[in-house]
Amino acid sequence: MKRLILLFCASLALCACGTPKNLYNIADNGIHGTVCDENGKPLAGVAVSEGSCVTVSDENGRYALPYDRSSGRFVFISTPSGYLNSSFKGETCFYKEISAGSGEYNFTVKKNPADDSRHRVVVLADPQIQDTSDLKPYNLRVDDITKYLSDTKDGTYTFGLVLGDMVGWQHPLYKRITGKLDETGIGIRYVIGNHDMTNWGRSFETSTVDYGNYFGPDHYSFNVGKVHYVVLNDNFYVGRDYFYIGYLDEKQLEWLSQDLALVPKDHKIVLCMHIPTTLGKEDQDHFRYDIIGDNLCNKPALYKMLKDYDALILSGHMHTNTNFEISKNLTEHNIGGFCGTWWCGTVCVDGCPPGYKVYDFSDTNCEWFYKSCGFAPEHQARLYLDSEDYPGLAVAHVWDCDSAWKIEYWEDGVKVCDMERFTGNDPVAKAEFADPSKHKIPWVTYFPSPNLFKAPYNPAAQSHELRITDRFGRKYIVR
Repeated sequence: MKRLILLFCASLALCACGTPKNLYNIADNGIHGTVCDENGKPLAGVAVSEGSCVTVSDENGRYALPYDRSSGRFVFISTPSGYLNSSFKGETCFYKEISAGSGEYNFTVKKNPADDSRHRVVVLADPQIQDTSDLKPYNLRVDDITKYLSDTKDGTYTFGLVLGDMVGWQHPLYKRITGKLDETGIGIRYVIGNHDMTNWGRSFETSTVDYGNYFGPDHYSFNVGKVHYVVLNDNFYVGRDYFYIGYLDEKQLEWLSQDLALVPKDHKIVLCMHIPTTLGKEDQDHFRYDIIGDNLCNKPALYKMLKDYDALILSGHMHTNTNFEISKNLTEHNIGGFCGTWWCGTVCVDGCPPGYKVYDFSDTNCEWFYKSCGFAPEHQARLYLDSEDYPGLAVAHVWDCDSAWKIEYWEDGVKVCDMERFTGNDPVAKAEFADPSKHKIPWVTYFPSPNLFKAPYNPAAQSHELRITDRFGRKYIVR
């Protein structure tokens, strides 16, 4: 017991939560336990937290944390590289509910049989099942993931991420959503979205009850190879009806500062959250009241915490597909809705096809592409010629582009120009959602996309084509 108390005191220093007024007796007032592999071998250096403080296991795999009313509902580990554990309840689950307050909570991880320094991540956002009628098209889109994984099976360790809004407040459907995703054969990690909140409570702290009952902690981290993944809850419920803003509370920020302190600077950080941190340069430079539910209000603090890392932010919420280059070492990918426009029409609100994004990591190097459901991976753009919306122009919608992509327009085998990027409405989205009364959800609409490109159109030309080169040198032709 004396050794455990010393370990516990060391943990207090590591977790940086301030010096307690009284020395905790672990057996009565603290959380403690072990982290071991499936053979019972203790693992040292594994981060453990109850949502506020972060400590690490010692050479005997033991850890200890303080526990009081400010502690979270769960104690969880940051799965170390080279190991696996479950996202759901069971012996190898990455979290335990602190059901009895203080006490012993032990963790088991399994050795990953694959080399996770190379790994693949399938990322989808906003399945947002409103009712059981949405399950049929949802199942077909998950089947698209399963087929893609089967077609590209190459031994690479692969897992999935869902960036929130698993349902449209229909929390009893969680089991149907996750059960279908299990058919892909890969482990899935989950992020809380605003539609996963428990509404009508009196404070933010009451909003994670339903999510926690099924998925566990709303913020946590894990490691795969040289990539450190962090899941955050930036859906800040304001204690009125179902309203929220994009905001990270101090408890999470303090937890994140401790979590990141354990990550080597040569590792890559991937932050996963529901509400995007930004919608563009304007809200990065100036605070905007009109979009406080659509971007992270206190983003400067988060960006400052990430300034010393090569970091990527993955977000959803907007049902659009846009890549934001925030700084030299920080990029955000806001990923198109898996449900498209709430299971209405054929496209997302910006005209991007419903789909998911695939990331391939080799150490900290990363390549990605957007996979449209029902299409081959090469389906990366649409071309509109002299349309009603853009007369006299050739307009391309290239939904996963960024500043490193090259978009060329050719007529009759001769290059006309590098196309000019602009923000505008996709003609398909505009046509499908101009009259919301045609859809089951009366408030559907369409949004402009910054991923449109234009060039002069010659009606006398016999052939018209896009020649696209993405940032990784992959080439696509669209006619």
